[in-house]
Amino acid sequence: MFTTRPELTGTFGMVASTHWLASGVGMRVLEAGGNAFDAAVAAGFVVSVVEPHLCGPGGDAPIIGHRASDGHTFVVCGQGTAPAGATIDAYRDLGLDLVPGTGHLAAVVPGAFGAWLDLLARYGTMTLEDVLAPAAGYARDGFPLLPTAARTVETVRDLFAEHWPTSAAVYLPGGALPGAGARFRNPSLADTFDRIVAEARSAGPDREAQIEAGRRAFYEGFVAEAVDAFVTGTPVRDSSGRAHTGFLTASDLAAWRPTEEPTTTLRFAGRTVHKTAAWGQGPVLLQQLAMLDALDVGPLVRAASGEAAPSGAVTELVHTVVEVAKLAFADREAWYGDAPDVPLGTLLSAAYAADRARLVGPDAADGLRPGRPDDRDPVLSHVLQRIERPAAVAGVGEPTVSTSGVTTGDTCHVDVVDRWGNRVSATPSGGWLQSSPIVPGLGFPLPTRAQMFWLTPGLPGSLAPGRRPRTTLSPGLVLDDDGTGFAFGTPGGDQQDQWTVPFLLRHLLGGLDLQAAIDAPSWHSSHVPESFYPRTHVARGLVAESRLGAEVLAALADRGHAVQDAGPWSLGRISAAGVRADGFLVAAANPRGMQGYAVGR
Repeated sequence: MFTTRPELTGTFGMVASTHWLASGVGMRVLEAGGNAFDAAVAAGFVVSVVEPHLCGPGGDAPIIGHRASDGHTFVVCGQGTAPAGATIDAYRDLGLDLVPGTGHLAAVVPGAFGAWLDLLARYGTMTLEDVLAPAAGYARDGFPLLPTAARTVETVRDLFAEHWPTSAAVYLPGGALPGAGARFRNPSLADTFDRIVAEARSAGPDREAQIEAGRRAFYEGFVAEAVDAFVTGTPVRDSSGRAHTGFLTASDLAAWRPTEEPTTTLRFAGRTVHKTAAWGQGPVLLQQLAMLDALDVGPLVRAASGEAAPSGAVTELVHTVVEVAKLAFADREAWYGDAPDVPLGTLLSAAYAADRARLVGPDAADGLRPGRPDDRDPVLSHVLQRIERPAAVAGVGEPTVSTSGVTTGDTCHVDVVDRWGNRVSATPSGGWLQSSPIVPGLGFPLPTRAQMFWLTPGLPGSLAPGRRPRTTLSPGLVLDDDGTGFAFGTPGGDQQDQWTVPFLLRHLLGGLDLQAAIDAPSWHSSHVPESFYPRTHVARGLVAESRLGAEVLAALADRGHAVQDAGPWSLGRISAAGVRADGFLVAAANPRGMQGYAVGR
């Protein structure tokens, strides 16, 4: 099978991420004696600086970790919650039926910083200064601005110049657009990191006391004070076309803590696949795998995974995976959220999966068809009945691959494995430069995940104070019974738990190594409405890479799919790192976009 690069193999450590600088910094931490948790934190802070259109220190960060010494596998939830003042009535009083995708009204508690510090304190070995220093250095001394970041700034130049002066001061210095590949600096962000480190040092020599002091500086100190003053005191233009203040306050930040939780799991292909609970969309991957298992797709995957795979087998595989995705994502819309009564056990049961799999027919199905777990009737927001796609608004939504297949950016991902077998999968995102104005003096914007809430009461994903929005961020971990296995994930909003399905099928059932499984052509359905404002979709939409072959794309169209050719190398930014069955450490990263790299030895 053709690959763009080899699957890396070694014995010391591996880091794979969506940016080469983050991968290099993570490896530097491993070389300095740190473990996988230290390396993931350092790499996570670096992507928040060098991919500012994709994530930021004020964003979100769900993390899955595995401690090899005792087999402890866990989730650190870095998804911040809705402010205390963010009620459905408060938005309705503003004349809104959707939370805007940009600006103050979409702000939730920034969870990424707290999640990284929690991982470092519980499982790492290094100090906060150790892991923040590389990111602070890039912010102060500069880094090469990605072409996608430069294009993003150009897209929102007028918004910055006319309505968001704090962002213009950073990203339009002297009124000029930053050039692709130019050295870019964010001294305000460097100052923020330096001040946090100084407050950490003031706590004395104890490592954990220093980390806690850094957390307080962010959530109870100068960062929280600056956030409160800006959000509640300065109206800013948002995607509603009007200027609003927001609901996020210093009290909301002070009341929030990251949580450590069990993973949600499914047995597939003799392994255990680990995801978050249904406050994220992670279980939707598990539902797809359960249905595909019920359909016994193993022989089909093997037939479609070779160099000269018959077009009929490839067509059948793509069709089957897409139809299964539509069913699973319909369940996501009806049943997922940060609510106590999500019927997750039933949704992941073999009996329910088999029942749902029987709905897969020979042609592309239309409509949104959620199931009835435990004989409960699904309820959907009335907004999901909209068919017409609203006009595009600059800066809204998650900057990812659109329903048309055009790549405009995405979020970030980091995977690490160390010589002891510890593994981390993290998907930091949010705090995008184009979706929220920079907080004065801090150098970073706030997360806009509140746009993922429904303003329809009574749904698992309905807005409520203190509730987590149903995020699309979806790190993953596959473990064999002997403890071997790999961390994996990808940026991509709603597509995260679609692009990883063919990757897992090809690796776990088709026999391809990690790199070959990543490089193979990908696809996704755009049939189910997106999680981001303004909730667009394409009925029976199927976005596919042209490398699947013209004959396959034509056959899929004949089956009723609305096929969008996304070009040869456009879908997914998957990376992975883990321990192979023979004990070697392995890693792989996506070549698409010429940005992600794996490093190791």
